[in-house]
Amino acid sequence: MEIYGIDHVEMYVGDARQAAFYLGHAFGLQIHGQGGPETGLPDQRSLLLREDAVQIVLTSGLAADHPAAEYVQRHGDGVAVVGLEVDNASVAYTELLARGAEPLSEPVTYTDGRETTVVIAEVAGFGDVIHRLVERHGPRREFAPGAFQITEPASGPDEKLFSEIDHLAICVPSGELEPTATFYEEVFGFPRIFEEYIEVAGQGMDSKVVQSPSKHVTFTLIEPDANRRPGQINDFLSWHAGAGVQHIALRTSNIVEAVSTLAGRGVNFLGTPSTYYQALPERVGEVETPIEELEELGILVDRDHWGQLLQIFTESMHVRRTLFLEIIERRGAMTFGSGNIKALYEAKERELAGADA
Repeated sequence: MEIYGIDHVEMYVGDARQAAFYLGHAFGLQIHGQGGPETGLPDQRSLLLREDAVQIVLTSGLAADHPAAEYVQRHGDGVAVVGLEVDNASVAYTELLARGAEPLSEPVTYTDGRETTVVIAEVAGFGDVIHRLVERHGPRREFAPGAFQITEPASGPDEKLFSEIDHLAICVPSGELEPTATFYEEVFGFPRIFEEYIEVAGQGMDSKVVQSPSKHVTFTLIEPDANRRPGQINDFLSWHAGAGVQHIALRTSNIVEAVSTLAGRGVNFLGTPSTYYQALPERVGEVETPIEELEELGILVDRDHWGQLLQIFTESMHVRRTLFLEIIERRGAMTFGSGNIKALYEAKERELAGADA
């Protein structure tokens, strides 16, 4: 079984067209296809958004008992499916079940009868999130032949800001971090590559990072410390009603250009205190981008053994203040900005305090 990378993520949302409008206008993700009753997907409307290797499917239930509608009722808008590209979906499905995965859907083949064949199977992941095993043959323009009608995107932004999904950050209830990490280690074969404990303002969190051998699927798993003051991880778990994806990290090759563009389109980012930038040279050394420019945009910088990492986090666009996005540029760095976690915590605390005011 070989897992190449994240094929796509599927979000269950209250209104797929409204969510697509926001992601298209603000982030440049354009509609490349759709599925629904007319394509054999009863009681749902799904829209496929793409930019480079980033694929996001937005699905809304058209009936109260559709899984997407039930998910939104419980969790609000959020990531419900993480699609993993595999070399052989049938083999992967069989192997994962033998290792203890819960089966959800046996392999199904989609084909256009010509060049493209896509095989899909599903197993359970963390919380209510599904892992979709996707095997692709032929042109990648097609998503699931027959189930999705592929369309040419309407005119939109010319610049391509993002290249791939860098990682997903996942919050789990206290006590579930170790079992979840063990599950991905033993069932999916994702070794642990990093772990740490962070304490900020009386709050505490444990994190473990698991990554596929291909290095293109990375999950940062986070749990709150039950012995510390409740904080934003507790808030997420409460408002989301259980484990879920806290943020999606989108990789860019030029974070200054990306953040400037997104801010110009109305995207709000978490703020960072000026004292953070005063200490930056001593903490990370020389930075290629002028610090004044980073401070103006609110971009964070961290360093590991391999290089530097630049990142910034959006405010949540959801009423429950749950899912948000991260923009990340790697300049050699292979870790995840642990030196910035305190700054993120403090910024997120200010956002939540403002929302409650």
